[in-house]
Amino acid sequence: MKLLVTGGCGFIGSNFIRYVLKVHPDWEIVNLDKLTYAGNLKNLKDVEGNPRYRFVKGDIADRNLVHALFAEEKFTAVVNFAAESHVDRSILDPAPFIETNVKGTQVLLEAARAHGVEKFLQISTDEVYGSLDPDDPPFSEESPLRPNSPYAASKASADLLCRAYYKAYGVPVAITRSSNNYGPYQFPEKLIPLMIRNALQGMPLPVYGRGENIRDWLYVEDNCKAIDLVLQRGRAGEIYNIGGGCEKKNLEVVQMICNILEELNPPALHRPLHSLITFIRDPRGAAHDLRYALDCRKIKEELGWEPKVSFEEGLRRTVEWYLDNGDWVESVITGEYLEYYQKVYG
Repeated sequence: MKLLVTGGCGFIGSNFIRYVLKVHPDWEIVNLDKLTYAGNLKNLKDVEGNPRYRFVKGDIADRNLVHALFAEEKFTAVVNFAAESHVDRSILDPAPFIETNVKGTQVLLEAARAHGVEKFLQISTDEVYGSLDPDDPPFSEESPLRPNSPYAASKASADLLCRAYYKAYGVPVAITRSSNNYGPYQFPEKLIPLMIRNALQGMPLPVYGRGENIRDWLYVEDNCKAIDLVLQRGRAGEIYNIGGGCEKKNLEVVQMICNILEELNPPALHRPLHSLITFIRDPRGAAHDLRYALDCRKIKEELGWEPKVSFEEGLRRTVEWYLDNGDWVESVITGEYLEYYQKVYG
C-alpha cells in the first residue's frame, strides 16, 4: 500500500500516520500538508526519519501540484484529512473553508479518477447532520444533511462531491463521519486542550452559554483504528459513522478536566479550578448545534469496530499528555492564535 494522507500534520492526521506506520510495516505514506496554523511538523517529529514516510508541503487545491504528485507516486489509496475545521473560524471568515474543504476535495477526487487509485477515503464529521434535540435518536448514515455553520456546510458539500464522483465516474470513495475527537497533539483552540492550557495558566475557562451543548466524544486512537478498517475493508460508495457512544455536556467536560488536574496537582496550579469557569456569550448563535450523537451499528456490524477507550480513561491520558508536553503547546501558539482568541473570547 502506498498511501497519500492529506492534512497529515494536523491533529487526527498525525495520529493516523503514527498509527499506520506502527501497525502496517509494509505500507508507505506520503503526507501532503499546507502547514496552516493547525498543521505542525513537530506533530510528526518522531517519524520524520522513517524511510516509509515522506512529507510534501503543498495545498490540496493546487491542481498542478496534486496531479504531479499522483503521477510521480502512483498511490494505491488516498485518505483526505485536509480541512479547515473550526466552526468559530468559519463564522468569522467562510472563504478558506470553501477553498480547502470543497475545491481541495474536488481537486483530489479528479486526481484519484485520472490516476486510478483503488480507494479514496473522505474524512468527514457528524456536524454535517445538523443538530439533535435531547430526546432525538442518534443520526444514522441515512439521516439528511442539515449543516448549520459554514464549516459544516463545506464538509457536507465535499461529501456530496464524493458521492457524485462515485456515481458519475466510479471513483471508489468511502466516507467516515466521526464525532468529537480528542487526544494528543490537538491544537489548543478546541475545547479540551484550550481548557487544559487555560487552567494551567490560571486563566478563565470560557464556556459558551451555560455549557448545555452536548457532544459525543471519541478518543483519537479509536478513530484511527476505525479509519484503518474502512480503508481496508469498507465498501465503496458507503458512509460509516464513527462515534464514541459517550455524550457529555460541555460544562461536564470542563468540570472533569478541573477534577483531573486538581488530582494530578501540577506545580503552581490555581485552586479551586472550578472558580475559573466563566460563562460567556455564544458567538455561534443559531449555528451552535445543541447535540450530536451517532448511530454506529453499521461499522460495528460490517467491520467489527467499537471504541475501546472510555472517556474517563481517554481524558486522563489527554490531560497527562498536555502536562508532559507543555513545550509543544507553547510552540504551536502564535500571534495569529492570540489574535483569534481575543476576537472569540475577549
